Amino acid sequence: MTKNRILLGTLALATTLALFPAASAVAEEIRVPVGAQADRDQANFPGTGMSQASVRSSWGSPLEIQGPVGQPPISQWHYQNFVVYFENDRVIHTVLKHNR
Repeated sequence: MTKNRILLGTLALATTLALFPAASAVAEEIRVPVGAQADRDQANFPGTGMSQASVRSSWGSPLEIQGPVGQPPISQWHYQNFVVYFENDRVIHTVLKHNR
């Protein structure tokens, strides 16, 4: 009984592969690092460690300010092309907005 099941399973697999040869096709995978997916020229947005005063003097007043919230206090400054995240008075991260 077990030999019949193994034989039947093998036969079913062979038939499936013969009928659907595309199922064994190989696809190419392309990996693009996150940092290379956009124009990330350092001059175009605030860098880590900059103060709020230096961000404001270089890029002007933000369109919107959210926060601060939490402990330590985190705030967001929204500009047209990016959002700057501050911990207290210092930039901890800048995120580019998706261009539509």
